[in-house]
Amino acid sequence: MSIGLTRLREEPDRVRQGAIDKGEEAAIVDRALELDGRRRQLLAEGDALRAERNSASRRIGEAVREGARPDGPEVAALKRASSEAGARIAALDGELATVGAELDELLLRIPNPADPDVPVGGEEANEVVRTWGDRLRREEPTWTRRPHWEVAERLGMLDLERGAKITGSGFPVYRGHGAALQRALIDWFLAVHTGENGMTEIWPPAVVNAASARGTGQIPDKEELMYVVPRDDLYLVPTAEVPVTNLHRDEIFEAGSLPVRYAAYTPCFRREAGAAGKETRGILRVHQFDKVEMVLFEQPADSRAALEWLTERGEILLRRLGLAYRVLLLATREMGFVQARKYDLEVWAPGVERWLEVSSCSDFGDYQARRMAIRYRPEPGAKPVLVHTLNGSGLALPRTVAAILESYQQADGSLVVPEVLRPYLGTARIEPPA
Repeated sequence: MSIGLTRLREEPDRVRQGAIDKGEEAAIVDRALELDGRRRQLLAEGDALRAERNSASRRIGEAVREGARPDGPEVAALKRASSEAGARIAALDGELATVGAELDELLLRIPNPADPDVPVGGEEANEVVRTWGDRLRREEPTWTRRPHWEVAERLGMLDLERGAKITGSGFPVYRGHGAALQRALIDWFLAVHTGENGMTEIWPPAVVNAASARGTGQIPDKEELMYVVPRDDLYLVPTAEVPVTNLHRDEIFEAGSLPVRYAAYTPCFRREAGAAGKETRGILRVHQFDKVEMVLFEQPADSRAALEWLTERGEILLRRLGLAYRVLLLATREMGFVQARKYDLEVWAPGVERWLEVSSCSDFGDYQARRMAIRYRPEPGAKPVLVHTLNGSGLALPRTVAAILESYQQADGSLVVPEVLRPYLGTARIEPPA
Protein backbone atom coordinates (compact mmCIF):
# COMPACT_ATOMS: atom_id res chain seq x y z
CA MET A 1 0.00 0.00 0.00
CA SER A 2 1.02 3.64 -0.39
CA ILE A 3 -1.58 5.67 1.46
CA GLY A 4 -1.43 4.19 4.94
CA LEU A 5 -4.62 3.11 6.69
CA THR A 6 -3.85 5.43 9.60
CA ARG A 7 -3.65 8.44 7.28
CA LEU A 8 -6.79 7.33 5.42
CA ARG A 9 -8.72 7.10 8.70
CA GLU A 10 -7.35 10.23 10.34
CA GLU A 11 -7.24 12.53 7.28
CA PRO A 12 -10.00 11.32 4.93
CA ASP A 13 -10.84 14.82 3.72
CA ARG A 14 -7.17 15.60 2.98
CA VAL A 15 -6.68 12.33 1.10
CA ARG A 16 -9.95 12.82 -0.82
CA GLN A 17 -9.09 16.39 -1.81
CA GLY A 18 -5.57 15.30 -2.72
CA ALA A 19 -7.02 12.82 -5.20
CA ILE A 20 -9.35 15.44 -6.69
CA ASP A 21 -6.49 17.95 -7.03
CA LYS A 22 -4.53 15.39 -9.06
CA GLY A 23 -7.45 14.70 -11.35
CA GLU A 24 -8.55 11.42 -9.77
CA GLU A 25 -12.07 10.47 -8.73
CA ALA A 26 -12.90 10.98 -5.05
CA ALA A 27 -14.96 7.77 -5.21
CA ILE A 28 -11.80 5.69 -4.94
CA VAL A 29 -11.13 7.18 -1.49
CA ASP A 30 -14.73 6.72 -0.39
CA ARG A 31 -14.68 3.10 -1.50
CA ALA A 32 -11.42 2.51 0.40
CA LEU A 33 -12.96 3.98 3.56
CA GLU A 34 -16.02 1.76 3.10
CA LEU A 35 -13.87 -1.34 2.69
CA ASP A 36 -11.71 -0.41 5.67
CA GLY A 37 -14.84 -0.11 7.80
CA ARG A 38 -16.14 -3.47 6.57
CA ARG A 39 -12.74 -5.08 7.17
CA ARG A 40 -12.65 -3.88 10.77
CA GLN A 41 -16.22 -5.10 11.25
CA LEU A 42 -15.30 -8.54 9.90
CA LEU A 43 -12.26 -8.72 12.15
CA ALA A 44 -14.38 -7.86 15.19
CA GLU A 45 -17.05 -10.44 14.25
CA GLY A 46 -14.39 -13.06 13.68
CA ASP A 47 -12.75 -12.36 17.03
CA ALA A 48 -16.13 -12.66 18.78
CA LEU A 49 -16.91 -15.96 17.04
CA ARG A 50 -13.50 -17.37 17.88
CA ALA A 51 -14.09 -16.47 21.51
CA GLU A 52 -17.53 -18.16 21.31
CA ARG A 53 -16.01 -21.30 19.76
CA ASN A 54 -13.25 -21.43 22.34
CA SER A 55 -15.83 -21.03 25.09
CA ALA A 56 -17.93 -23.88 23.67
CA SER A 57 -14.87 -26.14 23.48
CA ARG A 58 -13.93 -25.28 27.05
CA ARG A 59 -17.48 -25.94 28.30
CA ILE A 60 -17.52 -29.34 26.55
CA GLY A 61 -14.50 -30.40 28.57
CA GLU A 62 -16.00 -29.01 31.77
CA ALA A 63 -19.33 -30.78 31.15
CA VAL A 64 -17.63 -34.14 30.58
CA ARG A 65 -15.54 -33.73 33.70
CA GLU A 66 -18.71 -32.95 35.68
CA GLY A 67 -20.31 -36.21 34.52
CA ALA A 68 -22.14 -35.34 31.30
CA ARG A 69 -22.21 -38.08 28.71
CA PRO A 70 -19.94 -37.34 25.67
CA ASP A 71 -22.83 -38.33 23.40
CA GLY A 72 -25.49 -36.70 25.55
CA PRO A 73 -27.70 -33.74 24.57
CA GLU A 74 -25.76 -31.14 26.57
CA VAL A 75 -22.42 -31.96 24.93
CA ALA A 76 -24.08 -32.33 21.52
CA ALA A 77 -25.53 -28.83 21.80
CA LEU A 78 -22.12 -27.40 22.70
CA LYS A 79 -20.47 -29.23 19.80
CA ARG A 80 -23.12 -27.96 17.44
CA ALA A 81 -22.53 -24.38 18.64
CA SER A 82 -18.78 -24.79 18.16
CA SER A 83 -19.25 -26.22 14.65
CA GLU A 84 -21.64 -23.43 13.66
CA ALA A 85 -19.20 -20.82 14.94
CA GLY A 86 -16.41 -22.47 12.93
CA ALA A 87 -18.51 -22.38 9.76
CA ARG A 88 -19.31 -18.69 10.27
CA ILE A 89 -15.63 -17.99 10.94
CA ALA A 90 -14.67 -19.66 7.66
CA ALA A 91 -17.25 -17.59 5.77
CA LEU A 92 -16.00 -14.40 7.43
CA ASP A 93 -12.39 -15.26 6.63
CA GLY A 94 -13.30 -15.72 2.98
CA GLU A 95 -15.02 -12.35 2.83
CA LEU A 96 -12.16 -10.78 4.79
CA ALA A 97 -9.66 -12.02 2.19
CA THR A 98 -11.78 -10.56 -0.64
CA VAL A 99 -12.27 -7.23 1.12
CA GLY A 100 -8.58 -7.05 2.07
CA ALA A 101 -7.41 -7.70 -1.49
CA GLU A 102 -9.70 -5.01 -2.92
CA LEU A 103 -8.65 -2.55 -0.22
CA ASP A 104 -4.95 -3.17 -0.87
CA GLU A 105 -5.48 -2.61 -4.60
CA LEU A 106 -7.36 0.64 -3.97
CA LEU A 107 -4.66 1.93 -1.62
CA LEU A 108 -2.16 1.49 -4.47
CA ARG A 109 -4.38 3.61 -6.71
CA ILE A 110 -4.90 6.56 -4.35
CA PRO A 111 -2.39 9.29 -5.29
CA ASN A 112 0.01 10.92 -2.89
CA PRO A 113 -1.57 14.26 -1.84
CA ALA A 114 0.49 17.26 -2.90
CA ASP A 115 2.06 19.52 -0.31
CA PRO A 116 -0.41 22.22 0.84
CA ASP A 117 1.48 25.06 -0.89
CA VAL A 118 1.63 23.37 -4.30
CA PRO A 119 -0.52 25.24 -6.85
CA VAL A 120 -3.73 23.44 -7.78
CA GLY A 121 -4.49 22.91 -11.45
CA GLY A 122 -2.91 21.89 -14.74
CA GLU A 123 -0.09 23.30 -16.85
CA GLU A 124 -1.50 26.81 -16.62
CA ALA A 125 -0.98 26.77 -12.83
CA ASN A 126 2.73 25.89 -12.92
CA GLU A 127 4.84 28.57 -11.23
CA VAL A 128 8.17 29.85 -12.57
CA VAL A 129 10.40 29.91 -9.49
CA ARG A 130 13.52 31.39 -11.12
CA THR A 131 15.37 31.71 -14.42
CA TRP A 132 19.04 31.85 -15.38
CA GLY A 133 20.97 32.87 -18.49
CA ASP A 134 20.22 34.70 -21.70
CA ARG A 135 17.92 33.20 -24.31
CA LEU A 136 19.60 33.29 -27.72
CA ARG A 137 17.54 34.47 -30.67
CA ARG A 138 16.69 32.11 -33.49
CA GLU A 139 17.24 34.96 -35.96
CA GLU A 140 20.81 36.23 -35.69
CA PRO A 141 21.95 39.38 -37.54
CA THR A 142 23.38 37.37 -40.44
CA TRP A 143 22.09 33.79 -40.03
CA THR A 144 19.27 31.66 -38.70
CA ARG A 145 19.77 29.03 -36.01
CA ARG A 146 18.81 25.55 -37.14
CA PRO A 147 16.91 22.93 -35.11
CA HIS A 148 19.14 20.37 -33.43
CA TRP A 149 18.40 17.52 -35.83
CA GLU A 150 19.64 19.55 -38.79
CA VAL A 151 22.79 20.55 -36.89
CA ALA A 152 23.47 16.96 -35.80
CA GLU A 153 22.87 15.43 -39.23
CA ARG A 154 25.07 18.05 -40.91
CA LEU A 155 27.88 17.24 -38.47
CA GLY A 156 27.38 13.46 -38.83
CA MET A 157 26.40 13.10 -35.14
CA LEU A 158 22.90 11.64 -35.46
CA ASP A 159 21.28 9.04 -37.73
CA LEU A 160 17.53 8.89 -37.17
CA GLU A 161 16.77 7.04 -40.39
CA ARG A 162 18.98 4.06 -39.62
CA GLY A 163 17.74 3.99 -36.01
CA ALA A 164 14.21 3.62 -37.34
CA LYS A 165 15.39 0.87 -39.71
CA ILE A 166 17.11 -1.07 -36.92
CA THR A 167 14.34 -0.81 -34.32
CA GLY A 168 11.66 1.75 -35.09
CA SER A 169 10.83 5.42 -34.71
CA GLY A 170 12.05 6.90 -31.44
CA PHE A 171 15.28 4.89 -31.23
CA PRO A 172 18.05 7.24 -32.43
CA VAL A 173 21.56 6.23 -33.45
CA TYR A 174 24.37 8.52 -32.32
CA ARG A 175 27.60 8.30 -34.25
CA GLY A 176 31.03 9.86 -34.23
CA HIS A 177 31.08 13.02 -32.17
CA GLY A 178 27.40 12.45 -31.33
CA ALA A 179 28.25 9.20 -29.54
CA ALA A 180 31.25 10.85 -27.89
CA LEU A 181 29.07 13.71 -26.67
CA GLN A 182 26.68 11.23 -25.03
CA ARG A 183 29.54 9.49 -23.26
CA ALA A 184 31.15 12.80 -22.26
CA LEU A 185 27.96 14.09 -20.64
CA ILE A 186 27.40 10.85 -18.72
CA ASP A 187 31.00 10.79 -17.48
CA TRP A 188 30.95 14.45 -16.49
CA PHE A 189 27.58 14.25 -14.73
CA LEU A 190 28.72 11.27 -12.66
CA ALA A 191 32.08 12.90 -11.89
CA VAL A 192 30.32 15.98 -10.49
CA HIS A 193 27.79 13.98 -8.48
CA THR A 194 30.35 11.65 -6.93
CA GLY A 195 33.29 14.05 -6.63
CA GLU A 196 31.49 17.22 -5.54
CA ASN A 197 28.04 16.18 -4.33
CA GLY A 198 29.17 13.23 -2.21
CA MET A 199 26.95 10.67 -3.93
CA THR A 200 27.78 7.01 -4.27
CA GLU A 201 27.69 5.78 -7.85
CA ILE A 202 25.42 2.83 -8.62
CA TRP A 203 25.39 0.80 -11.85
CA PRO A 204 22.05 -1.02 -11.59
CA PRO A 205 20.30 -3.57 -13.79
CA ALA A 206 18.36 -2.20 -16.76
CA VAL A 207 15.43 -4.53 -16.06
CA VAL A 208 13.41 -4.91 -12.85
CA ASN A 209 10.77 -7.27 -11.49
CA ALA A 210 7.16 -6.34 -10.80
CA ALA A 211 7.79 -5.78 -7.09
CA SER A 212 10.38 -3.12 -7.91
CA ALA A 213 8.11 -1.36 -10.41
CA ARG A 214 5.28 -1.45 -7.89
CA GLY A 215 7.51 -0.10 -5.14
CA THR A 216 8.27 3.20 -6.84
CA GLY A 217 4.74 3.62 -8.21
CA GLN A 218 5.20 2.73 -11.89
CA ILE A 219 2.72 -0.08 -11.25
CA PRO A 220 -0.19 0.44 -11.47
CA ASP A 221 -0.02 4.12 -12.43
CA LYS A 222 2.32 3.96 -15.46
CA GLU A 223 2.39 0.26 -16.28
CA GLU A 224 1.09 0.86 -19.82
CA LEU A 225 4.11 3.10 -20.54
CA MET A 226 6.68 0.45 -19.63
CA TYR A 227 8.32 -2.06 -21.95
CA VAL A 228 7.69 -5.60 -20.72
CA VAL A 229 9.70 -8.82 -21.06
CA PRO A 230 6.70 -11.17 -20.70
CA ARG A 231 8.59 -14.47 -20.78
CA ASP A 232 10.46 -13.54 -17.61
CA ASP A 233 7.91 -11.12 -16.09
CA LEU A 234 10.42 -8.26 -16.12
CA TYR A 235 10.22 -4.58 -17.07
CA LEU A 236 12.79 -2.40 -18.84
CA VAL A 237 13.58 0.53 -16.56
CA PRO A 238 11.92 3.86 -17.43
CA THR A 239 14.42 5.59 -15.12
CA ALA A 240 17.19 4.60 -12.70
CA GLU A 241 14.87 5.70 -9.90
CA VAL A 242 13.22 2.29 -10.03
CA PRO A 243 16.19 -0.05 -9.43
CA VAL A 244 18.14 2.36 -7.22
CA THR A 245 15.29 3.16 -4.81
CA ASN A 246 14.57 -0.57 -4.56
CA LEU A 247 18.12 -1.22 -3.36
CA HIS A 248 16.79 -0.74 0.17
CA ARG A 249 13.36 -2.34 -0.15
CA ASP A 250 12.45 -4.20 3.07
CA GLU A 251 15.48 -2.75 4.86
CA ILE A 252 16.06 -0.60 7.95
CA PHE A 253 18.64 2.19 8.06
CA GLU A 254 20.27 2.29 11.47
CA ALA A 255 20.45 5.48 13.52
CA GLY A 256 22.94 8.00 12.17
CA SER A 257 23.20 6.44 8.69
CA LEU A 258 21.00 8.97 6.86
CA PRO A 259 21.14 10.68 4.48
CA VAL A 260 22.05 8.11 1.84
CA ARG A 261 22.56 9.61 -1.62
CA TYR A 262 23.17 7.83 -4.93
CA ALA A 263 23.88 8.73 -8.55
CA ALA A 264 23.29 6.23 -11.33
CA TYR A 265 23.40 6.09 -15.10
CA THR A 266 21.00 3.87 -17.05
CA PRO A 267 19.49 3.71 -20.48
CA CYS A 268 15.77 4.44 -20.08
CA PHE A 269 12.89 2.94 -22.03
CA ARG A 270 9.42 4.48 -22.36
CA ARG A 271 6.55 3.69 -24.69
CA GLU A 272 5.07 7.20 -24.48
CA ALA A 273 6.83 8.81 -27.43
CA GLY A 274 4.12 8.77 -30.04
CA ALA A 275 2.19 12.04 -29.98
CA ALA A 276 2.02 13.75 -33.35
CA GLY A 277 3.54 17.19 -33.69
CA LYS A 278 6.83 18.98 -33.28
CA GLU A 279 8.10 16.76 -30.47
CA THR A 280 8.42 13.78 -32.83
CA ARG A 281 11.15 15.56 -34.78
CA GLY A 282 14.74 14.94 -33.75
CA ILE A 283 15.38 13.68 -30.23
CA LEU A 284 12.91 15.68 -28.17
CA ARG A 285 10.69 12.67 -27.52
CA VAL A 286 12.15 9.18 -27.92
CA HIS A 287 11.54 5.64 -26.70
CA GLN A 288 15.13 5.02 -25.55
CA PHE A 289 17.38 7.62 -23.99
CA ASP A 290 20.23 8.00 -21.50
CA LYS A 291 19.94 9.66 -18.12
CA VAL A 292 21.88 10.12 -14.91
CA GLU A 293 19.59 9.95 -11.88
CA MET A 294 20.06 11.14 -8.30
CA VAL A 295 18.25 9.21 -5.53
CA LEU A 296 18.12 10.33 -1.88
CA PHE A 297 16.97 8.66 1.35
CA GLU A 298 16.33 11.28 4.02
CA GLN A 299 14.86 11.77 7.48
CA PRO A 300 11.35 13.31 7.21
CA ALA A 301 12.40 16.60 8.81
CA ASP A 302 15.11 17.05 6.18
CA SER A 303 13.28 16.16 2.98
CA ARG A 304 12.08 19.67 2.00
CA ALA A 305 15.60 21.07 2.32
CA ALA A 306 16.95 18.02 0.52
CA LEU A 307 14.65 18.72 -2.45
CA GLU A 308 16.02 22.26 -2.75
CA TRP A 309 19.57 20.88 -2.57
CA LEU A 310 18.76 18.22 -5.17
CA THR A 311 17.30 20.77 -7.58
CA GLU A 312 20.36 22.98 -7.18
CA ARG A 313 22.59 20.04 -8.25
CA GLY A 314 20.82 19.97 -11.60
CA GLU A 315 20.98 23.74 -11.94
CA ILE A 316 24.73 23.75 -11.36
CA LEU A 317 25.21 21.41 -14.31
CA LEU A 318 23.15 23.64 -16.61
CA ARG A 319 25.00 26.76 -15.52
CA ARG A 320 28.37 25.13 -16.19
CA LEU A 321 27.13 24.07 -19.61
CA GLY A 322 26.13 27.70 -20.23
CA LEU A 323 22.52 26.84 -21.06
CA ALA A 324 19.69 29.21 -20.18
CA TYR A 325 17.08 27.52 -18.00
CA ARG A 326 14.12 28.04 -15.71
CA VAL A 327 12.80 26.20 -12.64
CA LEU A 328 9.09 25.38 -12.44
CA LEU A 329 7.11 24.37 -9.38
CA LEU A 330 4.60 21.97 -10.92
CA ALA A 331 0.90 22.17 -10.21
CA THR A 332 -1.04 19.22 -8.81
CA ARG A 333 -2.22 17.72 -12.10
CA GLU A 334 1.21 18.15 -13.70
CA MET A 335 3.42 16.72 -10.95
CA GLY A 336 2.49 13.05 -11.16
CA PHE A 337 0.76 10.37 -9.14
CA VAL A 338 3.39 9.68 -6.49
CA GLN A 339 5.04 13.08 -5.91
CA ALA A 340 4.26 15.38 -3.00
CA ARG A 341 6.29 18.24 -4.50
CA LYS A 342 8.07 18.50 -7.82
CA TYR A 343 10.33 20.94 -9.66
CA ASP A 344 11.08 20.76 -13.38
CA LEU A 345 14.24 22.21 -14.91
CA GLU A 346 13.58 23.44 -18.44
CA VAL A 347 16.38 24.52 -20.75
CA TRP A 348 15.91 26.97 -23.61
CA ALA A 349 16.50 25.57 -27.10
CA PRO A 350 16.87 28.52 -29.51
CA GLY A 351 16.67 26.41 -32.68
CA VAL A 352 13.09 25.32 -31.98
CA GLU A 353 12.41 28.28 -29.68
CA ARG A 354 11.02 26.16 -26.88
CA TRP A 355 11.62 25.32 -23.24
CA LEU A 356 12.64 21.66 -22.93
CA GLU A 357 12.42 19.64 -19.72
CA VAL A 358 15.80 18.12 -18.83
CA SER A 359 15.20 17.27 -15.17
CA SER A 360 12.41 16.56 -12.72
CA CYS A 361 13.25 16.72 -9.02
CA SER A 362 10.67 15.19 -6.68
CA ASP A 363 9.97 14.68 -2.99
CA PHE A 364 7.73 11.66 -2.38
CA GLY A 365 7.50 11.95 1.39
CA ASP A 366 6.96 8.46 2.83
CA TYR A 367 4.71 7.35 -0.06
CA GLN A 368 7.28 5.16 -1.84
CA ALA A 369 8.90 4.07 1.41
CA ARG A 370 5.59 2.65 2.64
CA ARG A 371 5.26 0.58 -0.54
CA MET A 372 8.80 -0.74 -0.14
CA ALA A 373 8.93 -0.91 3.67
CA ILE A 374 12.07 1.26 3.82
CA ARG A 375 12.55 2.47 7.37
CA TYR A 376 15.14 3.95 9.71
CA ARG A 377 15.74 4.12 13.47
CA PRO A 378 15.68 7.72 14.73
CA GLU A 379 18.05 6.63 17.51
CA PRO A 380 19.67 3.37 18.63
CA GLY A 381 17.08 0.85 19.79
CA ALA A 382 14.13 3.01 18.69
CA LYS A 383 11.17 1.66 16.75
CA PRO A 384 11.79 2.00 12.98
CA VAL A 385 9.80 4.63 11.07
CA LEU A 386 9.45 5.34 7.36
CA VAL A 387 12.14 7.32 5.52
CA HIS A 388 11.44 9.96 2.91
CA THR A 389 12.61 9.29 -0.66
CA LEU A 390 13.55 11.84 -3.33
CA ASN A 391 14.99 11.71 -6.80
CA GLY A 392 15.96 13.99 -9.64
CA SER A 393 17.47 13.84 -13.11
CA GLY A 394 21.03 14.98 -13.18
CA LEU A 395 20.52 15.21 -16.16
CA ALA A 396 18.50 13.57 -18.97
CA LEU A 397 20.57 13.58 -22.15
CA PRO A 398 18.39 13.92 -25.27
CA ARG A 399 17.07 17.41 -24.60
CA THR A 400 20.32 18.53 -23.00
CA VAL A 401 22.07 17.48 -26.21
CA ALA A 402 19.43 19.26 -28.30
CA ALA A 403 19.96 22.48 -26.33
CA ILE A 404 23.74 22.23 -26.73
CA LEU A 405 23.44 21.71 -30.48
CA GLU A 406 21.06 24.64 -30.87
CA SER A 407 22.87 27.01 -28.49
CA TYR A 408 26.48 26.34 -29.57
CA GLN A 409 26.03 26.04 -33.37
CA GLN A 410 27.98 28.54 -35.43
CA ALA A 411 27.17 30.40 -38.62
CA ASP A 412 29.73 28.34 -40.58
CA GLY A 413 27.99 25.08 -39.59
CA SER A 414 30.46 24.07 -36.87
CA LEU A 415 29.69 23.44 -33.21
CA VAL A 416 31.61 24.94 -30.30
CA VAL A 417 32.00 22.37 -27.51
CA PRO A 418 31.03 23.65 -24.02
CA GLU A 419 34.20 24.27 -22.08
CA VAL A 420 33.49 21.69 -19.33
CA LEU A 421 33.18 18.93 -21.94
CA ARG A 422 36.35 19.67 -23.92
CA PRO A 423 38.61 17.42 -21.81
CA TYR A 424 36.21 14.52 -22.45
CA LEU A 425 35.81 15.14 -26.20
CA GLY A 426 39.39 16.18 -26.80
CA THR A 427 38.37 19.14 -28.95
CA ALA A 428 36.94 22.64 -28.65
CA ARG A 429 35.03 22.58 -31.94
CA ILE A 430 33.31 20.03 -34.13
CA GLU A 431 33.57 20.79 -37.84
CA PRO A 432 31.29 19.58 -40.64
CA PRO A 433 32.68 16.67 -42.69
CA ALA A 434 34.77 17.79 -45.63
